[in-house]
Amino acid sequence: MVRPYADGDSDALWELKRGFETGLGEGTGGPEKAATYEAKLDADYREQWLAWVDRCVDEQERCVQVAPSGEGDGLAGYAFVLPESMAFVWDAAVLNEIYVRPEHRGTGVADDLLAAALAFARDQDLPLDRMVLDVDRKNERAQRFYERNGFEHWGEMVARELSE
Repeated sequence: MVRPYADGDSDALWELKRGFETGLGEGTGGPEKAATYEAKLDADYREQWLAWVDRCVDEQERCVQVAPSGEGDGLAGYAFVLPESMAFVWDAAVLNEIYVRPEHRGTGVADDLLAAALAFARDQDLPLDRMVLDVDRKNERAQRFYERNGFEHWGEMVARELSE
């Protein structure tokens, strides 16, 4: 069962966000990448990120959807689609984040979250009728999940440090 994020979910959502961020560094960039992602997860970042989530949810309730854990121990996962007002970031619906706790992987939770995210995106007024996301090409598990769900490579993201 997937439902919209609610006020009482903030602590459980933050724990999922931590898993998402630290997972970005696992197996796709070595210890330096993992340390970079871990270092940003301080109290200020938590407060700012949860405030941003609240602003997004205030704009469109279904942009953050969660899957409660069947064991009553919080949340199994979440999907975060940017609100329609941000569709011009990539001229499409943007799946900002999707994450499922490791112990809930392979149970259909990710499929349910993605289905809810796609349903929400279909309700948006978009310049292009598609959903986009950023996924590390070295993350084979995620690559297989997205390919199984009909996603195709569409461009390539590059990045650089902002320092001079």
